[in-house]
Amino acid sequence: MAVPAAFFCVFFAYPVAAIVGRGLHEGGHWRFGRIGDVLGDAGIRHVLWFTCWQAAASTALTLAVALPGAYVFARLDFPGKRLLRAVVTVPFVLPTVVAGSAFLALLGRGGFTDSLWGVRLDTSVWAILIAHVFFNYAVVVRTVGGLWAQLDPRQEEAARMLGASRLAAWRQVTLPALGPAVAAAALMVFLFTFTSFGVVQILGGPTYSTLEVEIYRQTAQLLDLPTAAVLTLVQFAAVGAILAVHAWTVQRRESTLRLVDAGATAHRPRGGERALLGGVLAVIALLILLPLGVLVARSLDGPDGYGLTFYRSLNSLGTSSTFVVAPLETVWNSLRYAAVATVIALAVGGLAAAALVRRAGRLVRGFDALLMLPLGTSAVTVGFGFLITLDKPPLDLRSSWILVPLAQALVGVPFVVRVMLPVLRAVDDRLREAATVLGASPLRVWREIELPLVGRALAVAAGFAFAVSLGEFGATVFIARPDSPTLPVAVARLLGRAGPDTYGQAMALSTILMLVCAASLLVLENLRPRAKGADPSPGEF
Repeated sequence: MAVPAAFFCVFFAYPVAAIVGRGLHEGGHWRFGRIGDVLGDAGIRHVLWFTCWQAAASTALTLAVALPGAYVFARLDFPGKRLLRAVVTVPFVLPTVVAGSAFLALLGRGGFTDSLWGVRLDTSVWAILIAHVFFNYAVVVRTVGGLWAQLDPRQEEAARMLGASRLAAWRQVTLPALGPAVAAAALMVFLFTFTSFGVVQILGGPTYSTLEVEIYRQTAQLLDLPTAAVLTLVQFAAVGAILAVHAWTVQRRESTLRLVDAGATAHRPRGGERALLGGVLAVIALLILLPLGVLVARSLDGPDGYGLTFYRSLNSLGTSSTFVVAPLETVWNSLRYAAVATVIALAVGGLAAAALVRRAGRLVRGFDALLMLPLGTSAVTVGFGFLITLDKPPLDLRSSWILVPLAQALVGVPFVVRVMLPVLRAVDDRLREAATVLGASPLRVWREIELPLVGRALAVAAGFAFAVSLGEFGATVFIARPDSPTLPVAVARLLGRAGPDTYGQAMALSTILMLVCAASLLVLENLRPRAKGADPSPGEF
């Protein structure tokens, strides 16, 4: 646990504490009275209410839409399954500003429809909610589906043989086993939507704002660092409460599960499963493929008609001073950074997950919750914190390329932990004990007993870490060097310049990011290790 704790202390706690301290400590005195002033503002209270409301609504809608997809990808075998799994993960790494623009074109803004819980459900709000489902669909499908695919279906079949209906058997046998994974997926979705920035900024307009948008406005536009610091502390308090409830819930639900090779549980659709598969494919087509198709269409819509004009222009600087290097070089930068960030995230997250499995107590549960804090912390705060703290020996990293992968890994580690933890805790302790009694070292126990069972979870964790590293924008935009920007940073710079040419280049670069992500995730799917001793299955993916 020492390595993960040191990593988070140095690259998360220290930078965030420094930036908050600068906002609340002025003239040698702490200005805690500023907290009451900020929270007493009616506009800030509206921001807090809308932040919580839209996060809860987005989470509920995402679970309702994505859980059937988790079953389809976990238990059914159908043509194109690997490719489709990669496709549904692509939205998760797209720059939010680009996806927000696509949904704005599809759904528009304005037009009062109805109200719910004190919030007007006009077109802007529906666009925000649907865009959040678009981004987080893969979180539920891959997190819940990863465990669902390894649950032994014979347990549910035994309940049905004893007289339970299909629904009763699923509710009493499968659902309790999936509880930790569902809770983990819901937590991640809530945290991402709670800190939503690009989507709300574009689709919400001046009417709707989240804490993340308000922190950015107070920091970058109004230069009011004290107010931004107060909002950051509020965000910390809310996220800490959520994580505490989640840790208590998961701890009560944990149990040892019988895990099997994922390929052995997949079968061809039969009966009502065909209709379910058709419904899931329709949802993916409307929710994911349609917005992505809009991006591709815009990237090809050049001044002389459809063609590759915008793609060709990415290989040169042209007359614009937007970049020091050709925009196309950002592809290599992003891949290089994402690969290093994935290695760091797997190392830190894997060690943290292993430590959490082998130890117990309140301190360990508290550390489990702290690992999730980067997902609920303003990326603006983290980016500024890196700049003002990691600039002096022995951590003078401001001019080093490693700073970007470190920031990206900070967001990837929670995914690794959340994906690995339910599967590691589901491994029967008696298997480890038996191997130890027979003289196996801890390393060999991990290699021979745990790794074959958690191999799929490790591949899923690597996929998530790589994906979030490719698409990370909030912190990277502050620390990426001008001569080596990432793909999302390049897209944001292009969108920040007026003119149809730069907008078309931004769409072309976003399409490249989408294709790179899809190809990378497809490779990860094909490289997934098979559990030792498991027979090959046509449904394996």
